[in-house]
Amino acid sequence: MSPAEFVGDLLNPDLAFLPKALLVATMSSIVCGVVGCYVVLRGMAFIGDAVAHAVFPGLAVAFVMGGSLVLGGTVAGVVTALLIAVFAQNRRLKEDAVIGVFFVAAFALGIVIISRAPGYAGSLQQFLFGSITGIPDRDIVVVAGMGLLVLGVLLALHKELVTVSLDRESARAMGIPVFWLDLVLYVLVTLAVVISVQTIGNILVLALLITPAATARLLTDRLAVMMLLAPAIGALAALLGMYVSWSWDYPTGGTIVLLLTAGFFAAWVFAPRQGLLAKRRRRGPELTVVDGDARAVVR
Repeated sequence: MSPAEFVGDLLNPDLAFLPKALLVATMSSIVCGVVGCYVVLRGMAFIGDAVAHAVFPGLAVAFVMGGSLVLGGTVAGVVTALLIAVFAQNRRLKEDAVIGVFFVAAFALGIVIISRAPGYAGSLQQFLFGSITGIPDRDIVVVAGMGLLVLGVLLALHKELVTVSLDRESARAMGIPVFWLDLVLYVLVTLAVVISVQTIGNILVLALLITPAATARLLTDRLAVMMLLAPAIGALAALLGMYVSWSWDYPTGGTIVLLLTAGFFAAWVFAPRQGLLAKRRRRGPELTVVDGDARAVVR
């Protein structure tokens, strides 16, 4: 299928689900790209995967009761984040241990709940791998509203979140409320994950959160540029992923993730300053002495 034919399908009234799917995928990618920058800076990749597990029982309850998946997942994720923040205050347990306990328990609870619904296998597949073409109109409005909320909070707390991300001890010494900022970031990650689950599924959502930000990190040393590049990379992958999956009948979520991963590998090799080739060029030839003669050895 040519790009012109794809645009024609987007404008076709009989395929109204297609532009909705593209809109949700793009919005999700932009929000996850911005939030992911803070996650990558703090080395919190595990938290994204854990949150994806935490929202699952809320998704399951909403599905069984016929409610909004976005709102159900949000409630479950926020409640779990609050429990982690409280239990992590016990200094005998590290935060990652508490996260592991609660998020895996939440995912198990979701499995039990969804197993009570008719068509259990199909429902489970929808949650795990996404169902972007079946998104109802009300969820588009919710995704847009929550996305704007997340971006607004990040804009308001940008300076404090960056300070905590770079040096937590200095932030505490400056009187910055590190605990509350951690909690805010957990909640924002939860919201970003929830609005993205229908796009690429519970299993693959971590890629939408981490990979664009990691790719942008390789391409620039400036935080402001990174936070512009990450959502742009995510949105481009969503657009290309929708085009490829629609043209060749591939799974949308998996296609988007593979394109993001390909972009990451390209940046890892070709990035102008941090890429593999750039580092090798900076090293240049190395002079070694063999039997009294100087010889150049290229590394």
